Amino acid sequence: MHNVLPAHQTKHLSQLQYPFRTCCFHLAQRDNGQTNGTALWLGAQCLSLYLADICARKSATAAKQRPRVIELGSGVGLSALALSSLGWDVLATDLPDVISAVLSGNIARNISNLPLTSGAIQVCVLDWTIPPDKWTWDNDLHIAASSEDRIELSSLSSRCEERLRPPFDMIISADTMYNPALVDPFLRTLHNLSVLSSSGAKRAPPVYLCIERRDPTLIQQALASAKDTWNFAVERIFRKKVVKAMDKGGLTWTPEDWDGVEIWKLTLRNTA
Repeated sequence: MHNVLPAHQTKHLSQLQYPFRTCCFHLAQRDNGQTNGTALWLGAQCLSLYLADICARKSATAAKQRPRVIELGSGVGLSALALSSLGWDVLATDLPDVISAVLSGNIARNISNLPLTSGAIQVCVLDWTIPPDKWTWDNDLHIAASSEDRIELSSLSSRCEERLRPPFDMIISADTMYNPALVDPFLRTLHNLSVLSSSGAKRAPPVYLCIERRDPTLIQQALASAKDTWNFAVERIFRKKVVKAMDKGGLTWTPEDWDGVEIWKLTLRNTA
């Protein structure tokens, strides 16, 4: 991986040529101030390389069924494309404005250039503010959407033969803990997905979060809530491991280039 700049140095570019392992993703982004989700962020850059490192130790093709991952707040789609290229089936979720602005187009633009061993990628709406008892896994366009969004989505055609659904083998999200009002809905969503993916004897899947510690108080309160309110075991990935993964991926930034970026692993504790 060469000439990959930190996301904060490329916000002014509407198109990015983004090398990742043996692929090169063509990513459109928008920095129009309307939503944070339409531009590339540091978290997705760091998380995709860390996941590539840990997934390389596991054989996706050896399993009878491809491993499945769901991403919350997929944004421009870098992490989704990265995991698909590694052999995972990916359910990339976000809000309708992000999906229509960048996510769907980026997935469609790159899907034909992925390796033959790549997994499927599906895109759908998952609004964290919708209570889990209102979710549906039988709709090709959304898992959880507001009434207004459903009306807008109803004009679109179905895109998936069969929706990827729980159980998921991994849950990921990057740069999604920045708004205090969304922390509890976000953690509730992670909790419900973990419960749905750990029925019977199946263990809860790992949840990997990449955060940029812009507001230390918010982050500390969110991690404490994940542990004390939502029953997650919370563990920070050692920075040395993240640095090693980035080096393997050919990304040689200075420490200042990604200062404040952290990766955390959450695992729902056994409630039996």
